[in-house]
Amino acid sequence: MSIVKKIRKKRTKKPLALLGWREWISLPDLGVDKISAKIDTGANTSSLYATHIKVIEINGEEFAKFRVTYGKPGHRKFSTTQAPLVGFRKVKSSSGETEERPVIKTSICIMGQCWKSEVTLTSRQSMQFPMLLGRACLKKRFIVDPSRANLSAEQEISL
Repeated sequence: MSIVKKIRKKRTKKPLALLGWREWISLPDLGVDKISAKIDTGANTSSLYATHIKVIEINGEEFAKFRVTYGKPGHRKFSTTQAPLVGFRKVKSSSGETEERPVIKTSICIMGQCWKSEVTLTSRQSMQFPMLLGRACLKKRFIVDPSRANLSAEQEISL
């Protein structure tokens, strides 16, 4: 009887891209070309500042219809858009309050990488950043350097 050993190929891991504590990202499914995001490793789920949120039905499927604000201060853009509704999730805010938020799945693009991720919709009116990118979105894609900012913009310039 012979013993055959399985030989495992070592996968070469590509190095993870470096992000700063804030970055410019795009949400192409929502028609958002550039939105400022805080990279928040303390939050699991990503969240987007949205207003006028309504749940609508299209061909038997539920969608979230909402208004998004994006762009640089002084050059703000507004867009009413919609995305498939994944469901609702109870989220504990940084102030400790629990809020039930609609959850959508949408494409997120940064530094030449695009992927689908779940995002909660909430009123972030009093917050400085219209978007938070949480751990679930960043996992196995990026390393965060909290001493740096806008590394995605630096990459665009060097291309």
